[in-house]
Amino acid sequence: MTRHAKSERLLLCDELDRIGPDAPTLCEGWDTADLAAHLYIREHRPDLEAGRIVPFLSDRRDREQHRIADADFPGLVARVRAGAPAWNPMSRPRIDELANLIEFFVHHEDVRRAQPGWTARRLPADLERALWTAMRRSARLMYRKAPTGIVLIAPGLGRYAAKLPDAHGTVIVRGEPGELILFSYGRTDVAKVSLEGEPDDVAALRGSKLGIG
Repeated sequence: MTRHAKSERLLLCDELDRIGPDAPTLCEGWDTADLAAHLYIREHRPDLEAGRIVPFLSDRRDREQHRIADADFPGLVARVRAGAPAWNPMSRPRIDELANLIEFFVHHEDVRRAQPGWTARRLPADLERALWTAMRRSARLMYRKAPTGIVLIAPGLGRYAAKLPDAHGTVIVRGEPGELILFSYGRTDVAKVSLEGEPDDVAALRGSKLGIG
């Protein structure tokens, strides 16, 4: 079984080790230490991770994330690199691939594309195919609040209708799978995609908030 999620995890950790704890990311308000702390909490501290969806726990989660981010950065990156602990289902390769491929791909690009002079990676064909499969699984969730219909097109791989038109017509979002994922997860300023549709519809989509939030 190819483990693209693990590869993206290791590449991200290499980048974190290289640029250190204070570098910017595309995650608003987070530097690289904050991002590493988020990834650690996600796999090691379910008691804190619940704060993402339970409002009265969010303050505690934020405090602990700041505390973890301010501690030993190389040690924190090493723990993220090591992966989920044995008790966490994400430690199993198949679940890791399902749960973490997009997570680590997007956060890897959050770090890379926040640095001056970044360039887009040329991704292997098998990774692009895996990202396209993952994109189709999550597309309807990502675009559920979009003000337009959405059709995703990955040249050479296919098309996917992510949302039916509502108040506006349909916009075609065209790009390589990794770029479609970045756009769909709200990284619209850096994703290399083209938008095709009526100008008002394209403007409405560009002005909307995409992603889980």
